Order: sequence, then structure tokens, then C-alpha cells
Amino acid sequence: MRYLLFFGLLIWAVSSQGQDFVWTPGLRHSYIDLTKGRLQAARQTLAMESAMPVNGVQIYVADYADMIALLSSDDDRLLEKLSARESERLDQLEDLDEKSPYQRLLLAEVRLHWAFVKLKFGKETAASWGVIKAYKLLAENQRLFPGFLPTYKSLGVLRVMIGSVPTSYAWVPRLLGLRGTVSQGLADLQRARHDSIFGAEAQLADLLIRAYVLRFTESDEANLSRLVAESPDNLLVRFFAATTAMKNAKSEQALLWLTSRPTGSAYVSLPVIENLLGDIYLQKGQYAMALTHYGSFLSVYRGQNLLKDSHYKRFLCYWLAGDEDRARLELPRIISTGRTTVEADKAAQKVAETYLKTFPTQRQRVLMQARLASDGGFLDQAIAVMKPYTEATFQTVAERAEYQYRLGRIYQKQGNVPAAISAFERSIVLSDPDQLSFGATSALQLGYLFQQQRNVPKAKQAFEKALSYKHHEYKNSIDNKARAALNN
Repeated sequence: MRYLLFFGLLIWAVSSQGQDFVWTPGLRHSYIDLTKGRLQAARQTLAMESAMPVNGVQIYVADYADMIALLSSDDDRLLEKLSARESERLDQLEDLDEKSPYQRLLLAEVRLHWAFVKLKFGKETAASWGVIKAYKLLAENQRLFPGFLPTYKSLGVLRVMIGSVPTSYAWVPRLLGLRGTVSQGLADLQRARHDSIFGAEAQLADLLIRAYVLRFTESDEANLSRLVAESPDNLLVRFFAATTAMKNAKSEQALLWLTSRPTGSAYVSLPVIENLLGDIYLQKGQYAMALTHYGSFLSVYRGQNLLKDSHYKRFLCYWLAGDEDRARLELPRIISTGRTTVEADKAAQKVAETYLKTFPTQRQRVLMQARLASDGGFLDQAIAVMKPYTEATFQTVAERAEYQYRLGRIYQKQGNVPAAISAFERSIVLSDPDQLSFGATSALQLGYLFQQQRNVPKAKQAFEKALSYKHHEYKNSIDNKARAALNN
């Protein structure tokens, strides 16, 4: 039996050398480490694999490691150092066995890695072409190898993205030969979850899409909590779970997940976690703690994204604490630092330009405190802030529209649906003449409430109303969610 086992292993090793795509134990271990954020550990294992014959899987895993390093650091100098690897790896993969379903899959995955990186660094056009090429590779792979489950992980994500494109731009993907719907994409991800290697990544992608594109349900929350509990050594799951919890007004849960995250030299550095912790303490009204975390983020972060946002949040800490002198010092820093690639920085820039001309009033401070507390799910705190005031307290139409929207969100989170609907409808009436963003956000939330009530005509009308607002700072995200809701 020992001899048979030895010869079996020998035959496997010899035959594997003739294959272009082999998941060796080391590569599988390295990939799993990367999905957990254990970048240093993964690279140590990869170094031992580099002496092996050319292997497409090794090329893919090495590229995955570079993507994580770039996305976590936002470092322009590191991008300049590593950017040539994209074309080198694509050329290497092109030379491998095209009869294998892995060839097109890994070509697509590498293109997507660099598309994500380029998008993070503000290179939207180059990122878009990478996504288009990846989609076509994956669609061809599905046609040639329909039973190959790994194809459906990224293909599913792309189909959701295509299906979420606003109506006014729907002709663009059609012109480029891109096809997909939200429901089709979600079905693809469900198929991919059965794959032994990419299943965990597909599960996380599915949950993130439900959080950021669709409406996160109680069932989704339970699945996310279960995933975190099952992954105590996974930094990336904790990070994404925390951002999802914060987005869904569960900041106390996010704080617990972030403060209990795995740490150590094996894990990738994620300075953005300090920024998230600052946001949570800002929502709680603990301004000194928030300032400490924002300061830590700014001291170690080497990128250009979220700099404007962080200085804006520091402005909020000082202003809400009553220190107007220090608050004013942050406004020119918002203008002069970072770039406006992400929505948070665009919004911070716009606010700073406004506040440098007209400093915010006490009434606006009330609305901001209510907004932050409500965003974090600290509803008793939000109600206490709003209780002494009525719509008539606020002088401008924008302030009154925001007041009604904030009330609507608080009532919605408390489960008081009639009061929430009334407040959102009033916000829309106030917002319509000047096309204020509060009308778009109110219409989106109305759509969700009518969906809950299974009132399909009113839900459709509300989502279409959200799409009708032409110019506001949250148009991309609001339109994507409204479009996804209409298509689902």
C-alpha cells in the first residue's frame, strides 16, 4: 500500500507539471490567507511557490496580493512601482492553455483586480475598459464551460452592476455588448457559492451587494453575523461586516466587530479602520475620542482618498463641541488636501466651500447632531436632539426638507411606518422646486417602505421619483439603488 501510494503521488506530480493551472496546497493556503487579509503570511507562502513551473494560479494569487496591498494603502508610489505587473501577468496568462476554463477566468480576474485599483486611484476610464474586457472573458467562459462554477462569482457581480445602471444610461452597456440584471447576477452568485475554492468570496460578495445595492433585510443581517462568528481570524470579513453594519445604522455592532478584529504582523495594515472608528464616536457624540481616531488615520495613511472627508469630520467634532475657532481651521484643510474621487470627499469639498462663505448656524448644528445619531442607530439620542424643534423652527427650505427627512429616517428605524411615510412625503414636497437631495433620498426610502407593504405600484412610483432628481451630490448611489430595486 505504501508503494502504491508513493507511485500514485509520483504520477500526480509528473502529470501536474504538464498542467498550466494547478491549485497546489501552498497556493490554496496563500489564497485563503489573502481572503482573510493575512497579506504577509500569504506572500511568504507565495515566495516558496515561485520556484515551481509556470502556473496560472500562482500568477493569479500573486496579483490578488498586489491588489490588496494597493487597495489597503492607497499609496500612489506603490501603484507606480507595481503597475507594470498588470500587462506582464496578462501576457503570461495569454500564453497558457486556452482550452482550460481557468485561462479566461484568471485573465478576467486579473483585469478586475486592476480595474478596482484604477477606480480607487481615480482612473475611471481605464477601470471601465478593464471591467468591459473582464465581462466579455467571463461571458465567453460561461458559454464554453457552463458547468464551471468559478466563472459565476465575478460574472454575477458584473451582471448586478449592469442591471443597476440608471435608465438614462442603459444604452451604454447595451452598445458595448454587456448584458445582465440584478436577479440574474444574484442567481450567478448563488451558483458560485457551491464552488470549493471561490465559494466564500461569492458569499461575501452576495452580502455586500445586498447591503450596498439592494435593501439589507433582517435575514441578511443574520447571515452576516453568522459569517463573522464563523470567521474569527478573518480581518476582511470583520472590516466589510463593520462597514455594512454602519451603513445599516448598526454602529454599536460595528464598533464591537472592529475592536475585536484580529491583529498582528501577518495581517495587512488597514488605516481606514481608524477613520471608521472616528465616525462611530462622532455619531455617539464622543468628540474627543473621534478626534483621536481621525488623527491616527491622518498620521499613518499614505493615500489621497478620504483626506477631505477626515478633515471635514474633524471640523464637525470641533463645531458640534462648541469650539468654533478650531472648527474654522479645518475648513481650508478640506479644500487643500486630497482629491475628489470618492463621494465622501466630493461632499466634504462642497460643504467646505459653502461654510467658508457662510458659517453654519445653531439650527444646522441640531440637524447635524440628529443626522449623525440616526445614521449610527442611536435613535433615543436622535429623538432627544429633535424633540424641542418643529419644521417652523427652521428658516430655509433646505433646512425644513432636511428636518422632515431626518424625522422620516428616525421613524422608519423605529418601525413607525405611517409617521415615516408622512415625513418623507413632506420632504419631497419641500425639495421638488430646487431639486434638493433630500427629496431623492426620501423617495428612495418611501420606495422601500411601500415594498415592505407589498404596494408594488406605489413602490415603483417612489423609485422612479428618486431617479427623477437630476443634480445632487448622491445621485450615483441613489440612482443605483433605485434602479436595482426596480429591476429586482
